Amino acid sequence: MSDTYSRAKTKTKISWIIAFFFAIVWLLVALIPFVFMILNSLRGQGDMLQHGVFTLPNPWILSNYPAVIEKGFFGYFMRSVIVVGVSLTLLLLVTAFASYPLSRMHFKMRLPIKAFIIAMMSVPMHVTLIPIFKMAKASHLYDTIWALIGPYVAFALPLSVFILTSFMDQTIPVDIEEAAEIDGCNRYNLFFRIILPISVPGLSTLAIYNGVSMWNEFSFANTLTLSVSAKTLPLALSQFKGENSVNTPLILTVLTLSVLPMIILFLIFQEKLIKGMMAGAVKG
Repeated sequence: MSDTYSRAKTKTKISWIIAFFFAIVWLLVALIPFVFMILNSLRGQGDMLQHGVFTLPNPWILSNYPAVIEKGFFGYFMRSVIVVGVSLTLLLLVTAFASYPLSRMHFKMRLPIKAFIIAMMSVPMHVTLIPIFKMAKASHLYDTIWALIGPYVAFALPLSVFILTSFMDQTIPVDIEEAAEIDGCNRYNLFFRIILPISVPGLSTLAIYNGVSMWNEFSFANTLTLSVSAKTLPLALSQFKGENSVNTPLILTVLTLSVLPMIILFLIFQEKLIKGMMAGAVKG
């Protein structure tokens, strides 16, 4: 018995060592490019050409950041914030409203609707660029930030509904609803006062996952906007690269300012993200 226990303990230690090793490797793979980007955004173009990109800045300068902001970065940033904020709000509301009946109510078209939602997850978004472009022109939304909200919500909806429906199936006991109904709670109050608060971890996970995708989305933003007053942050990166193709530190400054909001949000909501990812791992 003692030999079996010792072997099992040794295997556990080896497993933890291997897992820790790969975790460190993955941390370095993710962290080194970010550190490289920040360090080179704090140097001048002459310093980069003279000393290379793998040395510390000499001297350290902050003038790249005011220079980027003066070139209109804040306008691109605010348009992205508006588009992502409105799109996420609509997406989470529609996802919650659609997932609850698919999870709890038994009606004739329930399974066909689920199958249709799963099928919609396989549609490539690039196939729809021309039809959506024509729809935006016909509805006079072309070259406005509002033209982006519809496609962003539509393409994120199938996967979001699928995930949240599974989350509700596995983590919200039916007994809670039955007890609430016995106490006189109607469907409306049941959804808003019980189901929606319990679903916050799942909704938070969807918000972070889809928020990052919408924040970095390029294809629809490039197709549905034309003027500078309607372009979002990914297009600013492309345009700034064209204007400053030689000034690498300035480009890296734009990249740094672009990714910082997502990193900050992740650090703030990482606990809810982990809870949402793990909540449906074990049923019951």
